[in-house]
Amino acid sequence: MLAVALSLFAVATLLGHATTLQKVIDSASRGSKLQLPPGEYRGNIVIDKPLIIEGVGENVKIVGDGNGTVIKIRSSFVTLKNLTITGSGVEHERIDAAISIKNASNVTVDHCKIDDSLFGIDMEQVHRSNITHNYIRSKPFSLGLRGDGVRLWYSNDNNVSFNHLTHSRDMVVWYSHGNTISHNFGEYSRYSLHFMYAGKNFVEYNRYEHNSVGIFFMYSQDSIAVGNVIKSSLGTTGLGIGLKDCSNFTLRENTMIYCARGLYIDRSPFQPDQNNTIEHNRILYNAIGINFHSLSIDNNIVGNIFKGNIDDVYDDDQVTLHSVKNHWDGNYWDRYEGFDRDGDGIGDTPWRLLYYADRMWMLNPNLKFFYASPVISIMNFLAKLAPLSEPVMLLEDRHPVVDESKLEKGRVE
Repeated sequence: MLAVALSLFAVATLLGHATTLQKVIDSASRGSKLQLPPGEYRGNIVIDKPLIIEGVGENVKIVGDGNGTVIKIRSSFVTLKNLTITGSGVEHERIDAAISIKNASNVTVDHCKIDDSLFGIDMEQVHRSNITHNYIRSKPFSLGLRGDGVRLWYSNDNNVSFNHLTHSRDMVVWYSHGNTISHNFGEYSRYSLHFMYAGKNFVEYNRYEHNSVGIFFMYSQDSIAVGNVIKSSLGTTGLGIGLKDCSNFTLRENTMIYCARGLYIDRSPFQPDQNNTIEHNRILYNAIGINFHSLSIDNNIVGNIFKGNIDDVYDDDQVTLHSVKNHWDGNYWDRYEGFDRDGDGIGDTPWRLLYYADRMWMLNPNLKFFYASPVISIMNFLAKLAPLSEPVMLLEDRHPVVDESKLEKGRVE
């Protein structure tokens, strides 16, 4: 496609005659490149042809009137670059956004700053597009009333990378497949990244801090999450990575640290005869390392580091424990007290996690107020010394790794 570049002088002249950016867009040829000089331009524009709009220098602002969406893209092959976009409306029902893209492909939004907009970038049936190096912030509302920073709806094979999302509600990927979500930073939001009915997505090297939830996969399959860091997901709903009704997933080399729950597994894998692979992750200093909920069996949990958690594993089904029905092997447990007499890096005896008296809070959560108190510690010691009943086993790792550094390298020698 041949792009026709309009000089700064030509754009300024057109703006002087047309008075609005929308009229310049309407009069531009298909495939033109509009270079905007610094200044403030009236928003609520519609782009319905292939076009490049690029800000030159700093302080190139497109400002909405506080009603509706600031920029609507209704064509493929549109590029927005180096713009500040602010001033959307506040209506959730019509998804007031800084940028709305519908029924398009090969759209690029790069190095833009989005602020004071309910939704950041809304993508509906958008394919093979790039959302990169943008700063996105919602309206200064309470958490539940903000809009989503980036929203993908029936949108496939897109690249969303190197963005900074802050003080928004969620980033959502719904009914969307084959997308790459990488190297983003998200903070002070609800769901940093939320998938529903999505498959074959790649989630790589993102960092999420101080959100309610890091990454949550729901009703999805065939996806890979590698090298992500989720930190300080706190509160009653706080968790690092969650799997609900998910099958054929791979979680590899992720770090979940300082969260209420590092990993949450609910009825996953969901499809019969399928597994999830959870390997070489670092599950560190969480209240609960892995929380099993409902029927969650046949996960392969291999080569992970469990360190500094108050409880490494919690199974909230007290009638039928599911955690023990997963495959645990070659993980590092900082509570392991065995020996490695042959020096092969593997403990001589299996690691078994058992219910003793200090697990009473799992039957009655109110008892957690006394967790680690002298009374519970003494009861736990006595239960181990002379148990009145057989302790309940949550898991058995037959080859516990005793040298953490070997797993830090992603291998056991």
